[in-house]
Amino acid sequence: MISLFNDKSFWKTAIRLAIPVALQNLLTSSFTLADTLLVSNLGTVALSSVGMMGQWSWLMNMILVGFCSATTVFISQFWGVKDLKKIRHIGGISILFALIVAVIFTVISLVIPNGVVRIFNSDEAVIATGAQYLKIVAFSFIPIALTNILAAILRAVENVKLPMYASAFTTVLNIFLDYSMIFGKFGFPEMGIKGAALATTISAWLGVVLIVLISVLQKNILVTKGREYFKFSKEEFTAYVTKAAPVVLNESMWGAGTFVYNVIFGNMGYEYFSALTIVRSFENIAFVLFIGLCSAASVMIGKSIGQGEIKKGLLESKRFMVIVPALSVVVAIFIIIFRAQLVSVFNMGNNISEMTIETARALMMIYAIAFTFRIMPYLEIVSVFRSGGDTVTGAKYELLTLWALSVPATLIAVYVFKVPFLAAYAIMYIFEDIPKNIFCIRYYLSKKWIKPVTEEGIKGLERFNKEKVGEKQ
Repeated sequence: MISLFNDKSFWKTAIRLAIPVALQNLLTSSFTLADTLLVSNLGTVALSSVGMMGQWSWLMNMILVGFCSATTVFISQFWGVKDLKKIRHIGGISILFALIVAVIFTVISLVIPNGVVRIFNSDEAVIATGAQYLKIVAFSFIPIALTNILAAILRAVENVKLPMYASAFTTVLNIFLDYSMIFGKFGFPEMGIKGAALATTISAWLGVVLIVLISVLQKNILVTKGREYFKFSKEEFTAYVTKAAPVVLNESMWGAGTFVYNVIFGNMGYEYFSALTIVRSFENIAFVLFIGLCSAASVMIGKSIGQGEIKKGLLESKRFMVIVPALSVVVAIFIIIFRAQLVSVFNMGNNISEMTIETARALMMIYAIAFTFRIMPYLEIVSVFRSGGDTVTGAKYELLTLWALSVPATLIAVYVFKVPFLAAYAIMYIFEDIPKNIFCIRYYLSKKWIKPVTEEGIKGLERFNKEKVGEKQ
């Protein structure tokens, strides 16, 4: 075990890649946390409304995550052989798809905002408040999509600092504008929930502008003649779609499944959904370190396999398979010990109902217990299988456990057996995460997920398989 981690170059690279990404996601989560904290001062209805609309934009983000993951699969391996031309072609394809997704969500949000809110809750006060918020925040969807794709490209080529700087800028700006526009400070009008939406939109647009401006000054991988991004061949487009389709389907259907959960939970009462909104703010914070580690794993494993160094890629995957669960247990214990103090932060103005606060504390306990079981499949599917070139198997496991097990179990529990909210929340985790862990661990050990997309990687896999045959003989 000691020899497994006695590699300074591994730790140096992992830390260099993981920390900026973790910080970026911490800043992004702080962006959401600041929104939630400030809006909580407007009361339970406002908090529930913003939480519901956050889940609508989250569904869009899950689809974008699919394209970002596919982008990382290709670019990390092409980065291993420094094929800049193909990196930019993949980037161009990704940008096109991201814009299409963002435009669709923007149009739906502007045309039928009340209908979108009504999916989650039928309370007229929640619908009116949520629609006000959505009609403004919808204009942030396009810059959010662009930021996600540009950040994915930069991280895949080991430029992890620029996305972090952009997140720092947008987070600080958003907190300032949130406070100013919600409560009418520093010369701004008092706009309430509309102010929160406008702050998010302004911050999102300035964030993507900042990435482009700094990229021009740095002359990094994003900077080239505009048409270079869109000179991709039919073969490149087909290869991208072939790899991207399972990932996008996976993330979209997983997002849709979570969307169904949100509809179930939202219709059990807006006070419960307010509690869920509070917990999800901390979920994002708890997850940031692991997003950084998993991002580092994706780049390192993908780069090694793209270079044909299969044994090195396997060794790196083993290291992350030990590091991630060990750290997740530490985080889970922290959440259990300090859950009451963490939840109380949202009720400093005493505007949140006691039922919401008590429910949030109980949800934090359930989430902490499930935390490690939640993290491990994420590492295996997103970081190991996909970076190895296998975008199909993980999608099968996710969709099977979600749609064949967890969603039906939760629906039956709520609408047939009429279980209470906390039981429904626990059932969601039990039926998805436990079987998914079993499937993923078995497949990881099989090594069948190693499917390179570069010529060097394919040759390296052939050598690796020959060596295995020789060892058996």
